[in-house]
Parts: sequence; C-alpha cells; structure tokens
Amino acid sequence: MQYRTLGRTGVQVSTLSLGAMNFGRIGRTSQDEVTALVDAALNAGINLIDTADVYSGGESEELVGKAIAGRRDDILLATKASLPMGEGPNRQGSSRHWLFKALDSSLHRLGVDHIDLFQIHRWDPRTSDEETLAALTDLQRAGKIRYFGSSTFPAYRMVQAQWAAQTHHFSRYVTEQPSYSILQRGAESHVLPVAEQYGLGVLVWSPLASGWLSGAVREGQEVSTSRSSFMPQRFDTALLANRAKLDAVEQLAKVADEAGLTMIQLALGFVNAHPAVTSALIGPRTVEHLESQLAAATTMLSPDVLDALDKIVAPGLDLAPQEKNDAPPALTDANLRRR
Repeated sequence: MQYRTLGRTGVQVSTLSLGAMNFGRIGRTSQDEVTALVDAALNAGINLIDTADVYSGGESEELVGKAIAGRRDDILLATKASLPMGEGPNRQGSSRHWLFKALDSSLHRLGVDHIDLFQIHRWDPRTSDEETLAALTDLQRAGKIRYFGSSTFPAYRMVQAQWAAQTHHFSRYVTEQPSYSILQRGAESHVLPVAEQYGLGVLVWSPLASGWLSGAVREGQEVSTSRSSFMPQRFDTALLANRAKLDAVEQLAKVADEAGLTMIQLALGFVNAHPAVTSALIGPRTVEHLESQLAAATTMLSPDVLDALDKIVAPGLDLAPQEKNDAPPALTDANLRRR
C-alpha cells in the first residue's frame, strides 16, 4: 500500500480507502461480512474508512463501529452529515442546530468519542458558510472532530468557503470528496484545480463508476453489480447516456487488455494518477471484491495508456453528469427560482 499526505494536514492516508456505503441493507452485508472486510482492508494497509449517517439510515455507521472496536487508534475515521435523516425540515442541512445533533448521533452509532474527518455531504444553499464554518470550528475546538471537509461541492462553493474561513478566522475545509472516474471527468475542469490551489486533500467517490469500470457491465452480458437493484436506471442500456458509457467501456477493456491490466486496475490507476487526488474510495461488498480492488494499490499507468484514455473519454467530460449529484440546487429545486 502507498500513502499520500492529506492536503496540508500532515496526515498520511492510504491511496485506497474503504468506503462503507454498501454496509448494511444497501449492499445486504451483515456484521460478520463487514468485520471481515474491515479486517482485510486494515491488513492490506488501508487506514481510512469513510461512511455517512445517511448510509442505510445509520446502519452503516453502527456496523463500522462494531467492526473497529478495539482498533480505533489504527484508523482514520470519516463520516458525513447534511442529507435528510428522518422526517422534519431541520433534520438535514448544515446549520449549527443540525450539525451538533447529527455529529452526536454519529458518535453514538460508531461508538467513538471523536471523528477524524467530518464532512458536509452536500452544499446546503439555505445555510451561510459562516454559520456552518463557525459550528464546525466549535466542534473541532471541543475535540469532537479533528478535521472537516466537504463532499460534492461545486468549485465556486469551495472557493467561497475558503474565503469565508479566512475572512472570519474560522478553521477551514481541508478536504473535498468529488465523484471522479474515467467515465466522469468533469471534476478535472474546476474542482480538482481548485483543490490543488487551496491545498485540499481529495478523496474520490465512485472511481469504478458504480460498477461500470469493474468488469461487471459489458456488452451482451447480464449486469452483475448490486447497485442495479436500487438504481436500475443507471444500468438500462436502452438509455442514450448508458449506451455512451457501454461503448466507452468496450474501448477501455481493449486498452486494459493491451496493457496487461484488469479493468479495476485501469480505473483506479487512472484516478490516482491525477496530482490532486489523495485517495480513491473503494466500496466492496465482499472480501473477494476487496481483493480484486487491492490489486490496483500499486498500479501506475504509463503516459501511453493515459493518452489512450483521453481519446476514449475526453478530459473534463462527464458521460452521465446526472449521476454525480452535483447539479446546482437552483436548477433542481424550483423553489429557489420562483416566488
């Protein structure tokens, strides 16, 4: 396993990190399966586990908490808040009111006294940067979180948050967690350059594009990824966007074969080749899946291979932008553009 410095924090993070979205009912994983995955990941040198309160309604955090019991000091533990957790208008967002409650609930479910990286899961247009940063700074000073970061923030909001922190003398976001893969390269246009400019660590989610880049989705074969059961529209090859992805995958498979790589090695090697990226979050559902992904831990793609990928999916291009959950709220929420 290789390690990189997480932004300007000085903390060393493995270039592959364990994402826990599949833990619980989403991935149909039991406690024994989760514990086996955590054991295998730690034994392989992975030192960061990333979850969120909203994953399986808190079940993911509970499973992670039991799996890491007695090994807390060996792990960098990351979680997130801001997406809806139950009924009620104030059980979501990034207000002080909700973040304090959400963090305490996460600490309880995880069975720990602090979070190493507490992330705002999505930008909340109804809450000011000053409100959110003040709350996060106070939580940090209270010892409940070590660092805090953002997830799926538009580049201009990343800049605004950095400006607000400097202007009002708050602690600042030290990481961003964007969607980034060979099939979804939009982050290269603005998000990753901004992260580099401000010295942010970057933890990439969906580097395997929900299984499209794992070899589970190929022309003429039945889809074999667990995501197809609760996100069927992402795998309906009758849809134009999915046809474009499938065409790209077939070309990528040829590049991988010629380079002597698996599709997983090609996909994870691509993500970790970008100078802004600190770590790729992998979300295995079984130990077998994990082992196939760990094979990419030391993959280095040659310039020729990277050039070939650029010809298949152009730099900065998203083949399915609607899957990234990063559309500006003003485009998705009619209430923000109507009186």
